[in-house]
Amino acid sequence: MKPINFVPGDIISVHQIIKEDSKTRIQVFEGTVLGIKGRGENKSFTVRKVVSNVAVERIWPVESPSIQKIDLKAKSKKKVRRAKLYYLRKSVK
Repeated sequence: MKPINFVPGDIISVHQIIKEDSKTRIQVFEGTVLGIKGRGENKSFTVRKVVSNVAVERIWPVESPSIQKIDLKAKSKKKVRRAKLYYLRKSVK
């Protein structure tokens, strides 16, 4: 089991293995963690990033074999008082 060392509000980068034809490559998705749900092997997390004023969200299971590694880029600047940060969807920055 991969240890989860991030909480909602943190900025992480997820390195995912992408298979295209006979080649494999690593794609990096960097954004803010909106929430973590589930427990045990059913645990998943949601990451959101904004690319040219279009928001993109991805949901991954923690136990996904396609995730190579997860890097913690920055902790939240403020103290987060919610378990799910869905209110960030309304503010596109």
